[in-house]
Amino acid sequence: MLHTLIVHVENKPGVLNRVASLFRRRAYNIESLTVGPTEKPGVSRMSITVETDDGGATRLEAHLYKLVNVLHVQNVTAVPAVFRELAMIKVAASHETRTGLIQLAMAFRAHVVDVGTESLVLEVTGTEDKIDSLLEVLRPYGVMEMVRTGRVAMSRGPQPLVYTQQSQLDSSALSEEDSSPWDDDQTGVYQV
Repeated sequence: MLHTLIVHVENKPGVLNRVASLFRRRAYNIESLTVGPTEKPGVSRMSITVETDDGGATRLEAHLYKLVNVLHVQNVTAVPAVFRELAMIKVAASHETRTGLIQLAMAFRAHVVDVGTESLVLEVTGTEDKIDSLLEVLRPYGVMEMVRTGRVAMSRGPQPLVYTQQSQLDSSALSEEDSSPWDDDQTGVYQV
């Protein structure tokens, strides 16, 4: 099952590497990762999508809290949340097919952001399914290039996140096999 974790971190050099390395060491493949600034200066928000079961997601959350620069972790997979993705798609477009492509874009609420002599660039936001559906419709025209941001998510409701340095999970979420001599050290020096 795909799990989406929202991770608020200090905006400092090396934080992205530490988070990605944690997933690598645990043999999890990150399906999508988006990072950007938040409304609070010095804080970045990571949206990480990973294929795992509920227990694995809980362990990942606990391990993320062990990283010094992690302020807050929230698994929004099972809570009411808004999920979106952005894609830009370059499609081959001759003079004859251009009108049909623009009509398709309008049907998917996509925007034409660039028009060339032999191509169009479309911008579309929405769920992964919506973007996949648009791609399937555009393939017969010739998709020349595509880029997707990956999933971003925000929980619904009026409650803002509170940043704490304390883990909201107790250590029982980690089994002995999940612990590593590297976990408590952020510099990569082996601790005994």
